[in-house]
Amino acid sequence: MTIDLLSNHKAKNVEDKERSKEKRGDFHAALNFAAVMDAPVVFFCRNNGWAISTPVTQQFRSDGIVVKGQAYGISSIRVDGNDALAIYNVVRNARQIAINEQRPILIEAMTYRVSHHSTSDDSTKYRSTDEIEHWKTMHSPVKQAIDEAEREEMPPLGDMFTDVYDELPLNLMEQETSLRETIQRHPKDFPKNMTI
Repeated sequence: MTIDLLSNHKAKNVEDKERSKEKRGDFHAALNFAAVMDAPVVFFCRNNGWAISTPVTQQFRSDGIVVKGQAYGISSIRVDGNDALAIYNVVRNARQIAINEQRPILIEAMTYRVSHHSTSDDSTKYRSTDEIEHWKTMHSPVKQAIDEAEREEMPPLGDMFTDVYDELPLNLMEQETSLRETIQRHPKDFPKNMTI
């Protein structure tokens, strides 16, 4: 996947390489070419720990992909691939280096593939459901954000409608009434600590 970062600029693409493509020759040729030519490119590698059904431990002995970029003389960084803000900051900084310094950068985003590789893949054939569930629950940034938000004291429901306008428009009054009726009909679907 290629992402257009900024048209009409010297560096505009992020090359996204899945980790399973790392072992192929074109990956190494691209890194070497970019390093030798000082190509202003950002390589983005999602290391999800698997190459279809083969774990990373059986793919190579090196410490991930980041060291491969360093071996070619490319500045390389590893980032938590489950942290959207970290990804944003790393890509933004890498893009600036590519543009301003006219040289390549390699980013390795460490994550975990909780889903199957494809629709024809059954990943429970080569990894346990306990492992998958562990990653879905313990390492899910969405779950962590929800858990953290649910520990916070919730503002009164009405604040969602009154904190923007001095005078509430009719459509928002109707939405608030509808939401309150929905909460009364289906209380189990809403947080218990919600102040109505």
